Amino acid sequence: PPGYNEILSYPVVYCQDGEEFFNFGRIATHANRLILDEGIEPFIIVGVEVDTSIRTSEYAPFGSRFEAYTSCFAEEIIPYIEGKYAVRREPSERILAGDSLGGSVSLHLALLYPDLFTRIISLSGAYYDESRALIAEEKDLSRLDVWMVVGLQETNFKSDTGVYDFVELNRLTRQLLEERGATVSYREKDGQHLWGFWQNELPDALMYFLNLA
Repeated sequence: PPGYNEILSYPVVYCQDGEEFFNFGRIATHANRLILDEGIEPFIIVGVEVDTSIRTSEYAPFGSRFEAYTSCFAEEIIPYIEGKYAVRREPSERILAGDSLGGSVSLHLALLYPDLFTRIISLSGAYYDESRALIAEEKDLSRLDVWMVVGLQETNFKSDTGVYDFVELNRLTRQLLEERGATVSYREKDGQHLWGFWQNELPDALMYFLNLA
């Protein structure tokens, strides 16, 4: 962030699809404006890159690389960042962010590693049957705070695994989370399953979790 100082410590936003968050989500531009103009606390952004050819196998709970990806994220990437940068180490100071399957894998990371993650930004999360089944197995999710948005024009989205109504998937997931005590900040807006929609929602999501300085 502007004025980064290793004597201080910072919250961190960890982004799935890291390159897309920077290139299409313009998260660095949003962050600079929020810090400099809106007065929110400076924070660090970590973009975790993904090979799009194996993205579903890493991000989806039914994927062959899901276990390897989530364990790498929690057990290798987090310690690396926390050993290299002046970041805070409380779960409330780590925010996971993702779009589509990136949103759902962020939630799964919080389920798998409850001592590490409690805060999630979900941009049109791909909460397929397998993901909702794993959420349904949980008894108490009161530790979670989830910011969710989905576009009202996402009712017939064709992905690599089928055609899905993302509005319905997100409504069902919100219900599952709230029934288990999670805090959910949920919104439906005009928008498609595209970065053109998510980019404009990112500032509100960041401000929801990051305090004013």
